[in-house]
Amino acid sequence: MTLLLLAGTTEAQQIAKALSDRGFPAVASLAGATRAPRATGLNTRTGGFGGADGFRAYLRTEGISAVLDATHPFAHRISNRTADICAEQNIPYCQLLRPEWIAEAGDDWTFLNREDEAAKHIAPGSTVFLATGRQTLDRFANLSNCRLICRQIDPPDRPFPFPNGEFLVGRPPFSISEERELFKRLGVDWVVVKNAGGEAPRSKLIAARELGIKVAVINRPPQPPAPKVATVAEALAWIEAL
Repeated sequence: MTLLLLAGTTEAQQIAKALSDRGFPAVASLAGATRAPRATGLNTRTGGFGGADGFRAYLRTEGISAVLDATHPFAHRISNRTADICAEQNIPYCQLLRPEWIAEAGDDWTFLNREDEAAKHIAPGSTVFLATGRQTLDRFANLSNCRLICRQIDPPDRPFPFPNGEFLVGRPPFSISEERELFKRLGVDWVVVKNAGGEAPRSKLIAARELGIKVAVINRPPQPPAPKVATVAEALAWIEAL
C-alpha cells in the first residue's frame, strides 16, 4: 500500500518522521505556501493537484491506497474535497484535527466568524498583530484606522496591501517570553488569530493573557463529516490498522 500524507503542520512533520523511521510506504504532499519548508523525510510533492479531476488522477496513477489529512484546520476546502473524493473512490481517509483552543481564566477573547468582523470590536488607533497569515490579509481592509502588523514565515515578495500596515518576518516556534517581549516592543493592543489549536502556537495567547492584550479568535470553518483523530499517536494507530 501507499499512504498519501497531506502535510503542512507540526503534527504532519511528526507523522512523516515516524513513517520514515519505520520505512512505511508513504508520500507527503505540501501545498507550497512556504518557500523553504522543513524536509519531511518522505518522498514529497509540492503544489496543487489541478483540481478535483487532477486529484482523482493522482490517486489512480500513484496507486494511493489511503489518505491521512494532517493539513491546517483552516485548509477546509482541501479537506472537504479530499474527503469527498476518497469516499467516492472507496479510499480510506482520516483527518487529524487537533482540538480547538479554549479560553482560560484571564483571557480576553472575542470570537469572530469572519476576518472582516474584527473592525466591529477593535477601536481606531489600535496596534493590531495579525497572526493569521498573508493569504487572508485582504479581509482586514476595513481596519484602515489601525496600525497592522502581519507576521509571516517568508520575506514578503510585494508591499503591504494597505498603507497602515507592515510585515514582520519570523519562523515559528516562538517561546512565550519571545512573544511577550515582541508584543511589548510593538505596543500591541489586539492579537488576531485563527483558532488553529496546537501547543506551539499557543505561546502568543499566553503572552497576550500575561500582558492583558485583547485577542480576536476566528472560528474554524466547517470540517468534513469523515473519520477524525486528534493526536499524532491516534493518527499512527489509524495507519497501523489499515
